[in-house]
Amino acid sequence: MQETKVQTQISAGGVAFRLHGGRVEVALISVGSEPRWQLPKGMIGPGEDNETAAMREVHEEAGVETDLIAPLDRIEYWYVSHSQGRRIRFHKFVYFFLLRYLSGDPKDHDHEVNDARWVEIDAAIRLMSFESERKVVIRARELIQNLL
Repeated sequence: MQETKVQTQISAGGVAFRLHGGRVEVALISVGSEPRWQLPKGMIGPGEDNETAAMREVHEEAGVETDLIAPLDRIEYWYVSHSQGRRIRFHKFVYFFLLRYLSGDPKDHDHEVNDARWVEIDAAIRLMSFESERKVVIRARELIQNLL
């Protein structure tokens, strides 16, 4: 039996928000063959800090440019994948940031994303697939209320 390799992955993402029609909306993406609604996030590039990676990933996956407001949380989880015929167990850490919308359109998302859209923040919390990310958006909602 082949030993399972363990790797650590570090990613960053964000809760991009805007005020639209008197309500707070956040950018969500849908990914996967069985669509999952979640926050935009991705791997940190070489020489990139967490904040820069978060804004880049939000731009790539959700199509919007943002400005950094504050750190939100770090979540971690485990998942299993295969690479070069080997089973790999990943220990993933994701750093999330609160990001204010500047410009752009979620329709301009990249090819890895099935759909990207603005969703009213409470509806987004109900729609999201992962409890850990729902908690990040709940924290973001608290910070946004203090900003308004």
